[in-house]
Amino acid sequence: MNLLKSTLAGATALGLSALPAWAADDTIKVGVLHSLSGTMAISETTLKDTVLMLIDEQNAKGGVMGKQLEAVVVDPASDWPLFAEKARELLTVQNVDVMFGCWTSVSRKSVLPVIEELNGLLFYPVQYEGEESSKNVFYTGAAPNQQAIPATDYFLEELGVEKFALLGTDYVYPRTTNNILEAYLKDKGIAEEDIFVNYTPFGHSDWSKIVADVVALGADGKKVGVISTINGDANIGFYKELAAAGISADDIPVVAFSVGEEELSGLDTTNLVGHLAAWNYFESAESDVNEEFVAKWKERMGEERVTNDPMEATVIGFNMWVKAVEAAGTTDVDAVEKAMIGVEVPNLTGGTAVMLPNHHLAKPVLIGEIQEDGQFDIISQTKEVPGDAWTDFLPASAVLKSDWKDLGCGMYNTETESCVQLKSNY
Repeated sequence: MNLLKSTLAGATALGLSALPAWAADDTIKVGVLHSLSGTMAISETTLKDTVLMLIDEQNAKGGVMGKQLEAVVVDPASDWPLFAEKARELLTVQNVDVMFGCWTSVSRKSVLPVIEELNGLLFYPVQYEGEESSKNVFYTGAAPNQQAIPATDYFLEELGVEKFALLGTDYVYPRTTNNILEAYLKDKGIAEEDIFVNYTPFGHSDWSKIVADVVALGADGKKVGVISTINGDANIGFYKELAAAGISADDIPVVAFSVGEEELSGLDTTNLVGHLAAWNYFESAESDVNEEFVAKWKERMGEERVTNDPMEATVIGFNMWVKAVEAAGTTDVDAVEKAMIGVEVPNLTGGTAVMLPNHHLAKPVLIGEIQEDGQFDIISQTKEVPGDAWTDFLPASAVLKSDWKDLGCGMYNTETESCVQLKSNY
């Protein structure tokens, strides 16, 4: 695959060192744990390319602590158990100092026990369901209170949605997110019978019955909105079926949490125009730092290559890691973990990202409307919202707090005032 050839001078591709043995001590190894084949390659290859670009730029500045960064790229091939094997390989065979990787929550949860056992360090750059806090992970994507909850508020407050269809792909992220949203909607006074929940497998294609059910939800004249945690190619069939049923964004708006510029790139967006997505970054964000980043990306990868939210999360995580290593004066995981808390770097929307004691970021929440060119018109943007590892809307989680700085605990029970962190038990 040609994409695998875009490694850096002095980098490692698929675990094969491009450096002479004597140079090993003069480099800092960075593991890149993203699928380059299989169903998730379309999304994750871009993040691999992002890490390699960042490494290139950092090496041009002199590296970190006077050492060059060496990329070690592996391909877990969209195979969730293989993520764990590749993580173990990176830590025990390649001896990487840090890893940037994973996309789906099932891949992250596959890796989690490995990095906790071996005391590795993972930067996870994708929005997720929350309900997790590991000392060995920094979560640079959105927690539910930085995406799902604000998007739901937008439907309630700005669009006047009265009935909700929660449609998701059948795996942990959609199910957990929708459990939170169901509880939140009921707390907001939405009746249980006004919430329709449905899950479909990856690659689902026959949407006629589900769309009919969504339309029927509004038979009484109440405004219906769809909150979508549908992932991958299934989105194409879903939006096509909506259009075939004569349903526009004005009739039944859809806000998606997994549809961004990369997913829209090269697609016919006719059936998607006017629908919404909620992220913490869009390529269309107006800021000097974003203009510079987009220009550098397109110069390196080609004008047709777009940027997206998980890329920004990767940039933030990488720049924070560099600052933390330099502050700690070492790549030792425990030292870097301590130095990471409180680190601030610019985000791409013009604000500042701050790493919180719960290993989550403070991030702005953006609502974007899909345009014909596959970009988003930003119609709503908040100030930075602190990420919450444990939701306030599930009783068992509402009493939990994550604080790795002062409490040294990811699951601190505020009622019993005790740490109930269970290693790798999420």
